[in-house]
Amino acid sequence: MNDAAPPSTNDLLTAVLFGPNFRQEHGFWRRLLTTEPFRRPGGGTPDERLALSYHRLRILNNALDSGARLAADPRALAALHEWLGPVDPALTTVAGIHYNLFLGSLLDHDAGTLRDLSDFLALRRVGTFLCTEVAHGNDAAAIETTATYDRERDGFVLHTPHAGAQKFMPNTSPAGGPKSGVVAARLLVDGADHGVFLFLVPLTDAHRALPGVRVRRLPARMGSPVDHCLTSFDRRFVARDALLAGQQGRIGDDGHFHSEVPNRRRRFLASIGRVTPGKLSMSACAVGSARVTLAIAVRYAGHRMISGSRAARRIPVYAHRTHHGPLAGAMATVYAMSLLHRRALDRWESAPETDRDEAERLVAVAKGWITWQARAVIVECRERCGAQGLLENNGMTELFTGIEGAITAEGDNLAVHAKAAAEMLFSATAPEPAPDGPGDTDDPAFLGRLFAAVEDLWFARARERMAAAPPGDPLGRWNAASSAALRGVEAHAYRQADEAYAEAVASLPEGAARERLSELRRLFALRWIARNSGALLASGRLTADQVTFLPDAVEDAVAVVAEHTPALVESFALPERLMSDWPIAGPGYAEVYDDPEGPWHRGRRAGIRGRAAEFRRPVCGSRRRPLREKVAALGTRGVLLAYWGTTSVLSRWFEKPQVSVDESVRPKA
Repeated sequence: MNDAAPPSTNDLLTAVLFGPNFRQEHGFWRRLLTTEPFRRPGGGTPDERLALSYHRLRILNNALDSGARLAADPRALAALHEWLGPVDPALTTVAGIHYNLFLGSLLDHDAGTLRDLSDFLALRRVGTFLCTEVAHGNDAAAIETTATYDRERDGFVLHTPHAGAQKFMPNTSPAGGPKSGVVAARLLVDGADHGVFLFLVPLTDAHRALPGVRVRRLPARMGSPVDHCLTSFDRRFVARDALLAGQQGRIGDDGHFHSEVPNRRRRFLASIGRVTPGKLSMSACAVGSARVTLAIAVRYAGHRMISGSRAARRIPVYAHRTHHGPLAGAMATVYAMSLLHRRALDRWESAPETDRDEAERLVAVAKGWITWQARAVIVECRERCGAQGLLENNGMTELFTGIEGAITAEGDNLAVHAKAAAEMLFSATAPEPAPDGPGDTDDPAFLGRLFAAVEDLWFARARERMAAAPPGDPLGRWNAASSAALRGVEAHAYRQADEAYAEAVASLPEGAARERLSELRRLFALRWIARNSGALLASGRLTADQVTFLPDAVEDAVAVVAEHTPALVESFALPERLMSDWPIAGPGYAEVYDDPEGPWHRGRRAGIRGRAAEFRRPVCGSRRRPLREKVAALGTRGVLLAYWGTTSVLSRWFEKPQVSVDESVRPKA
């Protein structure tokens, strides 16, 4: 007989968020961030915090069984970003660059090449990635750094021809130790331009840039400190094996260029294939940051007490719909973000070669949508925490600035979505005919069909606008259609998230967990449909009565989700040791601001015998004193006064009808 207890509601929902292999994929990272070296530090200059991040990188690396295994595992890379991103964004940035963009690129190219990686695996040299240039960001295929093949020396000469070709924002300073970089440069052989390839280049020693390399720190950027730099090359020579070769191209022993890929753009995309796992990592970082911020805001809302409708009553601020409503909506969104991230990761890992482009497009669309949603969630949660949310020690400001970096990294969101919009616009098939008449908004399947209808409507509008634009002007035609097409990409992301919701609900057994997830899905769906109710009404997918009552349906769904939101936070599996590093996540947040020299610690109360009793905060241990000591300190007169005051307050309290806090959250019958 199997005596194992069935999984709890919380366990089932945690599996929904993190996948069925939660312990195997996430357990290591979850434990790591609770160890002392990864606890949130107090203060420090930007340079000290940067040094701490590189120090933590080495601790992390020593804890791994193999850095190469991590670099080769997209799921492990995503989990690293999901857990470490909210704790130390700078560490997450340098770790993602080293393991994914640097080591991953070395491992992905020409597996037959014998390359010594021991310095990088032991972190005797930190790896970085140099692709973007001052004048070339999202058009990285047009970068102008050159790598000219030198036949006599059998190697390449890297050179930066002008200021716009300087490598922009790689972490190439000597901070953190000696650095080597994977450098994207235009390969020139006998005067012929063969496109952009990657080259392994030593950049610095422990103190300064190496000959032929110039490194200058960029101005401080918002957010956590990373040593972002401008990097240029002055005829820097590297040997022939510095080229990261593959089927996209190589220099043979005969000194001639050979490639199995005739298209130069395809060669470039093959060279920077690590950008796709990078997008997945950015999505994971956004999901983790949004979860932590929401957990802090919900917990703070539960123990931040304010005056109730009656002066003698104190209630948590969470009791108000104006406060718990936005947090309930954020909970539905955070679950949607998590599910879409898993869906994109699963699709990309399992996609056959014929479906690879579509899977990569889903990764790109998900990255843009998830990081934008994370920013909205973090901003909302910060506002719900008032001035406390503005203080650095409460963590939200760092997460907000961190998400701005994720929105721009691995392809700016707008550019990424514009590319997806063009691909989907020109490859879109005719939408399925709408069923006869609207359905029932209480039917999840009908709500799911409305997601698809919104997507079809926006792409149809984009095609109509493109067709109406004057011919012979491709840019003008795209400009006419692009706004509607971008709305179509957004709708596509919402539909994918809803389908992931539906699959997750179907995978759960009947019971509380399935009910909670269904409630979240309904709130997520109704809010999106309400945003697009005009278009759905005009197309006959909704009736006027359904549109009229949508706001009430949303409010009812908010009330249902808000009742369970504090419990749903527990499904995030955030260790209490981690949460204790953010003061407002605990009920004793005011004690952080205690002043040992404050007058409240010097107050004395005289007993009837003239003895003074001091009420001081204990230095350590329990803050409660034994009852005998309290009575002795008060004296007989003090005890009588306390008794009279307590009974007087209680008598007035019981004269009034009391309302449970939960009643202000639950919908009225």
